Amino acid sequence: MSVYESRVVQQLWKYAEDRFPSSQNFFDKWDPNSARPPVFRKDNIGKNVIVNPDATPDEEEQLLNLIPDRARHRWFGSMKSSQALAQTILGNLWVSGSFKCLAGLRDDDGLPLFGDAGIDSANFSMEHEIESLGEPRATSLDAFIDGKYRVAIECKFTERDVGTCSRPRLKETAANYKHDFCNGTYSVQRGRKSRCSLTDRGVRYWEYIPQVLTWKSTEDLAPCPLRDNYQLVRNVLAVAVRSEVKVSSDGGHALLIYDSENPAFRPDNPGGQAYLETKRALRKPEMLRKISWQRIVCHMRKHGMLCRLTDELALKYGS
Repeated sequence: MSVYESRVVQQLWKYAEDRFPSSQNFFDKWDPNSARPPVFRKDNIGKNVIVNPDATPDEEEQLLNLIPDRARHRWFGSMKSSQALAQTILGNLWVSGSFKCLAGLRDDDGLPLFGDAGIDSANFSMEHEIESLGEPRATSLDAFIDGKYRVAIECKFTERDVGTCSRPRLKETAANYKHDFCNGTYSVQRGRKSRCSLTDRGVRYWEYIPQVLTWKSTEDLAPCPLRDNYQLVRNVLAVAVRSEVKVSSDGGHALLIYDSENPAFRPDNPGGQAYLETKRALRKPEMLRKISWQRIVCHMRKHGMLCRLTDELALKYGS
C-alpha cells in the first residue's frame, strides 16, 4: 500500500469512528488498524453516500435513487468507492438544483469545464449506458450530460489508472481466454480475423477511432494504444459517435475527475500518462479535459453551495 492510500484509509477509519459509533451495525468488519478501508454491510450500503444535511426528504430519495442497486459497482460499499464519491458530490449538486454553479469552472488547461453543454436537471444522469459502440453488453458512463453538446464524465478516487483494457488481463482460467486473450499489441493473434480481440466480438471502437484520433486501424501497433487508455478513449467515442454514420469531434468531450492527492494521476504515472497520451492523439485535443475533486469542492465553497455538505466531505475525505 502506498503512503497516499494508507493516509486515505486512516482518514476513512477516523470518519467511520466519529460518525458510526455503533460500528457493528453498519460495517462488515470493524478494524480501525487495518490496511483495508471501512466497508458497509449490504443492508447499510447506501450510507456510503453523504446526503446533504439540508436536503428535503424528496431530495434525499432522488439522490439515493440516482444510481440504482443494479448499477452499483462491486465495491460500492467501500469508503474508497469512487462511485459513492461521485454520487455524493455530483448527485447532491443535481438534486439540489445547484449543478449550474459549476458552469463557470475551467479545467486544468483553462478550458470551460462543460464546454457548450446545457446544464439542467433534465439532461444529467449517472451510470448512463451507451449503446452506439457495438458492445455486446453496454457498459456505462459514471456521469453524463446529454443534449446537442454532450459530456461523458469519468470519476476516479484512489484508483491506480484510468481504466485499462480487460483483454490483456484475462486469466487462463477464464472461459473466454482461448479466443479473447490479447498480448497487449494491436495485431492479429490466436487465429482471430481482426487485430483487436474486441473487434472480433463486434465492438466497433476501431471503426471510429481513426475518425477521432490519429491512431491507424490498418496497421499493427505495439503496444496497443487502447491497452492503458481504454476508458478515456471509450468515453471520447461515447460523445463523438451519434450513430453508425454520424461521428463528430465537435459535439462534446470527455471529462476526467480525479483526486489531486493521488500520485497515479501525475504526468509521470499511469493515470497521468494515459490522459496525456490520449489527449495528444486526439485530432481535437479539447475533446478530453480534467479537473480534481478538490477544485470542484473549493468552487462550491467559494460560491456558498451546499456548505454543510462540503464540511462533511472534508471530515470523510480529508480535503
